[in-house]
Amino acid sequence: MIAAMNSYRYPQFDMSEIAPNHEYTFRTTYALKPVKKGDAVPDFTLEKDNFRWQQFFNGVETHGPIMLRQMLNKPLVISFYSSHWREYGLNLLKQLNNIQQDIRGFDANLLVISAEKERRLEKLAWDNNMSLSFYFDAQREVAERFGVYSESDPIWTRISGVDINVPLLATYVISPSGKIIYDHIDWNFSEIFPSKEILAAVAERL
Repeated sequence: MIAAMNSYRYPQFDMSEIAPNHEYTFRTTYALKPVKKGDAVPDFTLEKDNFRWQQFFNGVETHGPIMLRQMLNKPLVISFYSSHWREYGLNLLKQLNNIQQDIRGFDANLLVISAEKERRLEKLAWDNNMSLSFYFDAQREVAERFGVYSESDPIWTRISGVDINVPLLATYVISPSGKIIYDHIDWNFSEIFPSKEILAAVAERL
C-alpha cells in the first residue's frame, strides 16, 4: 500500500498556464482634510440655475433673483448639511436659523449647502419657521473643494447610524477678501454649536 502511494506522481505543471488576474486594481485614497481658518477659500462655483436654489422666509418658500455678486461681496457663512444626518442635521438648521437675523444685521449672508433637494425640506422649514437659503450641490463638488466630502473616505466608515456617504456637518465664515476666518467641524457630535464664535467672526469683516 505504501509503495503504491509513493509511486503516485502529480501531473507535470506548466507555469505558462497561469493566467494573470487583473481584476484587482489599486486606487489612490484621499482622507478627509477640511479647509481651516487662515486658508484661502478654495475655488468653487455657485450656479445661478434656479433649480439649485431654494429660499425660505418665516417658513414660507420665496422666489426671486439670485444675487451672487452681492452674496460673495459680503462676509458669508457657509454651512454644509445633509438630511441623512437626521436629528444632527435638523439641529444644525435650527441653530443656523437662530442666528440668521444677527448675521444679516452684520450685513453678511448665510448659505446652507446640501447634496439633496427633498420635498420634506419645505415641511421642515414650515414646522420650524426657518428663514434660510439653500444651494443644492448634487455632485458634491463644493463639499469636495472644501475637503468635507471624499468618495475615497466615506463618512459611514467613521460615524455609526449614517449608511451613505455625505458631507461633514461643517460651518465656515468666509471674508470678502477670500479667506476663511472661522471653521467649525464637530467630528464627534459632542460640542455645543458655537453661535457666538460664528457671529464674532462675521463681525471681524476681514
